[in-house]
Amino acid sequence: MSQTRKLYTHQRFAFMTLDPVHIGTGGYRLGRVDNTIVREPGTNLPKIPGTSLMGAARSYSAMYYGKPEAAGQHKKLKKDQKINCPIIYTFGTATETGGGQAGKISIGDAQILLFPVHSMAGPVWVSTIEMLKYAGFKPNKQDVDDETAITSLSWEKEVINLGWLMLKVDKGLIVDAPTEIKGKKEWISITDRIILVSQKLFSHIVNNNLEVRTSVAINPETGTAEDKALFTYEALPRATFLWCDIIEDDYLNKFPITDKQYKDNKENEGNPLEKPWKCPLDVVQTGFKLAEYLGIGGMSTRGFGRIKSIGDWEEINES
Repeated sequence: MSQTRKLYTHQRFAFMTLDPVHIGTGGYRLGRVDNTIVREPGTNLPKIPGTSLMGAARSYSAMYYGKPEAAGQHKKLKKDQKINCPIIYTFGTATETGGGQAGKISIGDAQILLFPVHSMAGPVWVSTIEMLKYAGFKPNKQDVDDETAITSLSWEKEVINLGWLMLKVDKGLIVDAPTEIKGKKEWISITDRIILVSQKLFSHIVNNNLEVRTSVAINPETGTAEDKALFTYEALPRATFLWCDIIEDDYLNKFPITDKQYKDNKENEGNPLEKPWKCPLDVVQTGFKLAEYLGIGGMSTRGFGRIKSIGDWEEINES
Protein backbone atom coordinates (compact mmCIF):
# COMPACT_ATOMS: atom_id res chain seq x y z
CA MET A 1 0.00 0.00 0.00
CA SER A 2 1.53 3.35 -1.01
CA GLN A 3 2.26 5.95 1.66
CA THR A 4 0.35 9.24 1.48
CA ARG A 5 2.68 12.15 0.74
CA LYS A 6 2.63 15.05 3.19
CA LEU A 7 0.83 18.11 1.88
CA TYR A 8 3.07 20.48 3.83
CA THR A 9 5.62 20.72 6.64
CA HIS A 10 5.09 23.20 9.47
CA GLN A 11 8.49 24.08 10.97
CA ARG A 12 8.94 26.43 13.93
CA PHE A 13 12.19 28.33 14.47
CA ALA A 14 13.50 30.01 17.65
CA PHE A 15 16.02 32.86 17.39
CA MET A 16 18.12 35.01 19.70
CA THR A 17 19.45 38.41 18.67
CA LEU A 18 23.24 38.66 19.04
CA ASP A 19 23.22 42.39 18.27
CA PRO A 20 20.52 45.04 18.38
CA VAL A 21 18.26 44.53 15.34
CA HIS A 22 16.75 47.46 13.45
CA ILE A 23 14.06 46.75 10.85
CA GLY A 24 12.96 50.26 9.98
CA THR A 25 9.55 51.45 8.84
CA GLY A 26 11.12 53.35 5.97
CA GLY A 27 10.63 56.91 7.20
CA TYR A 28 10.69 59.38 10.07
CA ARG A 29 8.02 60.48 12.49
CA LEU A 30 7.54 63.09 15.16
CA GLY A 31 8.00 61.72 18.67
CA ARG A 32 10.57 60.25 21.01
CA VAL A 33 12.40 58.43 18.19
CA ASP A 34 12.93 59.65 14.62
CA ASN A 35 13.50 56.28 12.92
CA THR A 36 11.18 53.63 14.37
CA ILE A 37 11.06 49.86 13.88
CA VAL A 38 8.27 47.71 12.44
CA ARG A 39 5.45 46.82 14.85
CA GLU A 40 2.40 44.58 14.93
CA PRO A 41 -0.64 46.87 14.50
CA GLY A 42 -2.89 45.11 17.03
CA THR A 43 -0.41 44.84 19.90
CA ASN A 44 2.13 47.56 19.03
CA LEU A 45 4.87 44.97 19.66
CA PRO A 46 8.03 45.09 17.51
CA LYS A 47 8.59 42.22 15.09
CA ILE A 48 10.88 41.09 12.30
CA PRO A 49 8.79 40.85 9.11
CA GLY A 50 8.80 37.58 7.22
CA THR A 51 9.93 39.50 4.13
CA SER A 52 13.16 40.48 5.93
CA LEU A 53 13.79 36.88 6.98
CA MET A 54 13.00 35.64 3.47
CA GLY A 55 15.40 38.11 1.87
CA ALA A 56 18.23 37.21 4.22
CA ALA A 57 17.67 33.46 3.86
CA ARG A 58 17.67 33.69 0.06
CA SER A 59 20.64 36.01 -0.23
CA TYR A 60 22.84 34.09 2.20
CA SER A 61 21.98 30.60 0.97
CA ALA A 62 22.69 31.71 -2.62
CA MET A 63 25.99 33.23 -1.47
CA TYR A 64 26.93 30.01 0.33
CA TYR A 65 25.96 27.91 -2.69
CA GLY A 66 28.27 30.02 -4.86
CA LYS A 67 25.50 31.44 -7.05
CA PRO A 68 24.70 34.94 -5.70
CA GLU A 69 22.98 35.86 -8.96
CA ALA A 70 20.16 33.48 -7.93
CA ALA A 71 19.20 35.97 -5.21
CA GLY A 72 17.51 39.13 -6.44
CA GLN A 73 19.25 39.18 -9.83
CA HIS A 74 17.88 35.85 -11.07
CA LYS A 75 16.09 37.52 -14.00
CA LYS A 76 19.50 37.79 -15.68
CA LEU A 77 20.09 34.06 -15.52
CA LYS A 78 19.74 32.05 -18.70
CA LYS A 79 17.00 29.46 -18.85
CA ASP A 80 19.38 26.53 -18.40
CA GLN A 81 20.85 28.23 -15.30
CA LYS A 82 17.42 28.10 -13.62
CA ILE A 83 16.92 24.36 -14.14
CA ASN A 84 17.74 22.18 -11.12
CA CYS A 85 18.81 25.22 -9.09
CA PRO A 86 17.99 24.57 -5.40
CA ILE A 87 17.86 28.32 -4.63
CA ILE A 88 15.35 29.12 -7.36
CA TYR A 89 13.35 25.95 -6.62
CA THR A 90 13.10 26.96 -2.94
CA PHE A 91 12.39 30.69 -3.25
CA GLY A 92 10.88 30.96 -6.73
CA THR A 93 11.68 33.14 -9.71
CA ALA A 94 10.09 35.65 -12.06
CA THR A 95 10.33 36.49 -15.74
CA GLU A 96 10.61 39.82 -17.52
CA THR A 97 7.21 39.29 -19.13
CA GLY A 98 5.43 38.29 -15.92
CA GLY A 99 4.70 34.93 -14.35
CA GLY A 100 7.45 32.57 -13.30
CA GLN A 101 7.81 29.85 -10.72
CA ALA A 102 6.38 30.10 -7.19
CA GLY A 103 8.61 29.37 -4.21
CA LYS A 104 8.06 26.33 -2.01
CA ILE A 105 8.31 28.03 1.39
CA SER A 106 6.34 30.65 3.29
CA ILE A 107 8.10 32.51 6.13
CA GLY A 108 6.00 34.21 8.80
CA ASP A 109 6.90 37.23 10.92
CA ALA A 110 9.30 36.64 13.81
CA GLN A 111 7.49 37.57 17.02
CA ILE A 112 8.93 38.33 20.45
CA LEU A 113 9.08 35.34 22.78
CA LEU A 114 11.21 36.64 25.67
CA PHE A 115 12.34 40.24 26.04
CA PRO A 116 15.40 41.30 28.12
CA VAL A 117 14.76 43.99 30.75
CA HIS A 118 16.95 45.44 33.49
CA SER A 119 15.75 44.89 37.07
CA MET A 120 17.11 45.21 40.60
CA ALA A 121 17.89 41.48 40.33
CA GLY A 122 19.92 42.04 37.17
CA PRO A 123 18.81 41.17 33.63
CA VAL A 124 15.55 39.22 33.34
CA TRP A 125 13.57 37.96 30.34
CA VAL A 126 9.92 38.99 30.23
CA SER A 127 7.03 37.28 28.44
CA THR A 128 3.38 36.37 28.94
CA ILE A 129 1.67 33.05 29.58
CA GLU A 130 -0.26 33.34 26.33
CA MET A 131 2.81 34.06 24.19
CA LEU A 132 4.79 31.14 25.60
CA LYS A 133 1.93 28.69 25.13
CA TYR A 134 1.21 29.90 21.60
CA ALA A 135 4.87 29.35 20.65
CA GLY A 136 4.85 25.81 22.03
CA PHE A 137 6.36 26.40 25.50
CA LYS A 138 4.61 25.13 28.64
CA PRO A 139 4.61 27.36 31.76
CA ASN A 140 3.31 25.76 34.96
CA LYS A 141 1.31 28.91 35.78
CA GLN A 142 -2.00 29.63 34.09
CA ASP A 143 -2.95 33.15 35.18
CA VAL A 144 -1.35 36.46 36.19
CA ASP A 145 -2.92 39.79 37.13
CA ASP A 146 -1.81 43.31 36.20
CA GLU A 147 0.07 43.90 39.48
CA THR A 148 2.05 40.67 39.68
CA ALA A 149 5.23 39.26 38.12
CA ILE A 150 5.45 35.47 38.10
CA THR A 151 9.11 34.51 38.14
CA SER A 152 11.59 31.64 38.11
CA LEU A 153 14.09 33.85 39.98
CA SER A 154 15.40 32.96 43.42
CA TRP A 155 14.31 36.34 44.77
CA GLU A 156 13.61 37.00 48.45
CA LYS A 157 11.98 40.41 48.15
CA GLU A 158 8.24 40.84 47.73
CA VAL A 159 8.54 43.25 44.79
CA ILE A 160 10.71 43.57 41.70
CA ASN A 161 11.12 46.31 39.11
CA LEU A 162 10.99 45.88 35.33
CA GLY A 163 12.59 49.09 34.18
CA TRP A 164 10.40 51.80 35.70
CA LEU A 165 7.56 49.43 36.69
CA MET A 166 7.31 47.85 40.19
CA LEU A 167 5.35 44.59 40.56
CA LYS A 168 4.57 42.05 43.28
CA VAL A 169 6.52 38.80 43.06
CA ASP A 170 4.97 35.35 42.66
CA LYS A 171 7.70 32.68 42.65
CA GLY A 172 7.76 29.07 41.49
CA LEU A 173 7.62 29.53 37.72
CA ILE A 174 8.85 26.63 35.57
CA VAL A 175 8.81 26.83 31.77
CA ASP A 176 9.12 23.60 29.80
CA ALA A 177 10.72 24.24 26.40
CA PRO A 178 10.57 22.12 23.23
CA THR A 179 13.15 19.34 23.24
CA GLU A 180 15.11 20.87 20.36
CA ILE A 181 16.19 23.93 22.39
CA LYS A 182 15.97 22.60 25.95
CA GLY A 183 19.68 21.73 26.06
CA LYS A 184 20.95 24.83 24.22
CA LYS A 185 23.20 27.13 26.23
CA GLU A 186 21.14 30.18 25.26
CA TRP A 187 18.02 28.68 26.83
CA ILE A 188 19.78 27.21 29.87
CA SER A 189 21.30 30.61 30.71
CA ILE A 190 17.88 32.27 31.16
CA THR A 191 15.62 29.53 32.56
CA ASP A 192 16.03 30.82 36.11
CA ARG A 193 15.60 34.46 35.06
CA ILE A 194 12.17 34.45 33.37
CA ILE A 195 9.31 36.74 34.43
CA LEU A 196 5.73 36.54 33.17
CA VAL A 197 3.40 39.55 33.22
CA SER A 198 -0.11 40.25 31.95
CA GLN A 199 -0.71 40.94 28.26
CA LYS A 200 -1.86 44.43 29.23
CA LEU A 201 1.55 45.31 30.67
CA PHE A 202 3.80 43.47 28.23
CA SER A 203 3.57 45.93 25.34
CA HIS A 204 4.31 48.87 27.66
CA ILE A 205 7.35 47.08 29.12
CA VAL A 206 8.75 46.23 25.70
CA ASN A 207 8.26 49.65 24.13
CA ASN A 208 9.77 51.43 27.13
CA ASN A 209 12.87 49.24 27.13
CA LEU A 210 13.85 49.17 23.45
CA GLU A 211 17.38 50.21 22.63
CA VAL A 212 17.47 53.81 21.39
CA ARG A 213 20.65 55.25 19.88
CA THR A 214 21.57 58.70 18.64
CA SER A 215 23.69 59.30 15.53
CA VAL A 216 24.66 62.19 13.35
CA ALA A 217 25.15 62.34 9.59
CA ILE A 218 28.72 62.93 8.41
CA ASN A 219 29.58 65.51 5.79
CA PRO A 220 31.53 63.55 3.12
CA GLU A 221 33.55 66.61 2.09
CA THR A 222 34.78 67.60 5.55
CA GLY A 223 34.56 64.28 7.38
CA THR A 224 32.88 66.06 10.30
CA ALA A 225 29.37 66.03 11.70
CA GLU A 226 26.71 67.54 9.45
CA ASP A 227 25.01 70.58 10.99
CA LYS A 228 21.47 69.87 12.27
CA ALA A 229 21.68 66.20 11.19
CA LEU A 230 21.27 64.53 14.58
CA PHE A 231 18.79 61.62 14.56
CA THR A 232 17.68 58.77 16.82
CA TYR A 233 16.69 55.22 15.97
CA GLU A 234 15.40 52.28 17.97
CA ALA A 235 16.12 48.56 17.86
CA LEU A 236 15.29 45.26 19.47
CA PRO A 237 17.98 44.82 22.14
CA ARG A 238 20.63 42.14 22.17
CA ALA A 239 19.50 38.77 23.65
CA THR A 240 15.85 39.11 22.62
CA PHE A 241 14.29 35.70 21.93
CA LEU A 242 11.93 35.42 18.95
CA TRP A 243 10.07 32.70 17.07
CA CYS A 244 8.52 32.27 13.65
CA ASP A 245 6.75 29.65 11.57
CA ILE A 246 7.84 28.41 8.15
CA ILE A 247 5.60 26.35 5.91
CA GLU A 248 7.24 24.14 3.29
CA ASP A 249 4.74 23.47 0.51
CA ASP A 250 6.72 21.40 -1.99
CA TYR A 251 3.75 20.65 -4.22
CA LEU A 252 5.97 19.55 -7.14
CA ASN A 253 8.00 17.12 -5.03
CA LYS A 254 10.96 17.58 -7.39
CA PHE A 255 13.56 19.26 -5.17
CA PRO A 256 17.04 18.85 -6.75
CA ILE A 257 18.95 17.09 -3.95
CA THR A 258 22.27 18.91 -3.68
CA ASP A 259 25.47 18.10 -1.79
CA LYS A 260 27.95 20.33 -3.62
CA GLN A 261 28.25 24.03 -4.45
CA TYR A 262 27.64 25.70 -7.80
CA LYS A 263 30.75 25.88 -10.00
CA ASP A 264 31.58 26.76 -13.61
CA ASN A 265 27.92 27.40 -14.45
CA LYS A 266 27.00 23.89 -13.30
CA GLU A 267 24.77 22.84 -10.43
CA ASN A 268 26.09 20.50 -7.75
CA GLU A 269 29.68 20.45 -9.11
CA GLY A 270 31.80 22.43 -6.64
CA ASN A 271 33.03 21.90 -3.10
CA PRO A 272 30.91 19.78 -0.74
CA LEU A 273 28.21 21.55 1.27
CA GLU A 274 28.53 21.39 5.03
CA LYS A 275 25.16 19.61 5.09
CA PRO A 276 23.41 18.18 1.99
CA TRP A 277 20.25 19.95 0.86
CA LYS A 278 17.46 17.39 0.64
CA CYS A 279 14.46 19.73 0.79
CA PRO A 280 13.67 23.48 0.65
CA LEU A 281 13.84 23.76 4.46
CA ASP A 282 17.51 22.73 4.36
CA VAL A 283 18.22 25.72 2.11
CA VAL A 284 16.44 28.07 4.51
CA GLN A 285 18.34 26.67 7.51
CA THR A 286 21.64 27.39 5.75
CA GLY A 287 20.60 30.99 5.09
CA PHE A 288 19.62 31.49 8.72
CA LYS A 289 22.95 30.08 9.88
CA LEU A 290 24.81 32.77 7.93
CA ALA A 291 22.57 35.46 9.44
CA GLU A 292 24.41 34.71 12.68
CA TYR A 293 27.46 36.39 11.12
CA LEU A 294 26.11 38.70 8.41
CA GLY A 295 22.92 39.93 10.10
CA ILE A 296 19.58 41.25 8.87
CA GLY A 297 17.97 44.67 8.75
CA GLY A 298 19.58 48.08 8.76
CA MET A 299 22.57 49.67 10.49
CA SER A 300 24.72 46.55 9.93
CA THR A 301 27.84 48.71 9.55
CA ARG A 302 27.16 50.12 13.03
CA GLY A 303 27.18 46.73 14.75
CA PHE A 304 23.50 45.84 14.28
CA GLY A 305 21.69 42.86 12.86
CA ARG A 306 23.21 39.50 13.85
CA ILE A 307 20.59 36.92 14.80
CA LYS A 308 21.13 33.27 15.72
CA SER A 309 18.82 30.34 15.07
CA ILE A 310 18.96 28.34 18.30
CA GLY A 311 16.70 25.51 17.20
CA ASP A 312 13.81 24.42 15.02
CA TRP A 313 11.25 21.67 15.20
CA GLU A 314 8.29 20.37 13.27
CA GLU A 315 4.89 21.40 14.55
CA ILE A 316 2.35 18.60 14.31
CA ASN A 317 -1.06 20.17 13.84
CA GLU A 318 -3.68 17.95 15.42
CA SER A 319 -7.13 18.19 13.90
